[in-house]
Amino acid sequence: MARDDKTTGMKSAYDLALERLEEQGIERPHGEGLSPEVREQIAELRNQSEAKLAELEILFRDSLKGAADLSERAKVEEEYAEDRRRVEERRDRDIERLRSPG
Repeated sequence: MARDDKTTGMKSAYDLALERLEEQGIERPHGEGLSPEVREQIAELRNQSEAKLAELEILFRDSLKGAADLSERAKVEEEYAEDRRRVEERRDRDIERLRSPG
């Protein structure tokens, strides 16, 4: 680090990232951010979806053990992928609803 950098103080990674965005012509984010209540709700949504995804994975692995042939296994894998996508999309939609004003 150069001597001039030490005299002005160290910058956080966040500040450095914001400076890089400004260099690329992207404005800094404006506004207050999220309230503690909204952050807590988002964290709870994420925890619930992680629990649901873990449950789906357990059920998927159990179903794979019972799959007799390749076509049945492919069907189980396809259903699992669809279920995961559905849970993730719902999580993302609910989080976006909490983040958007109004």
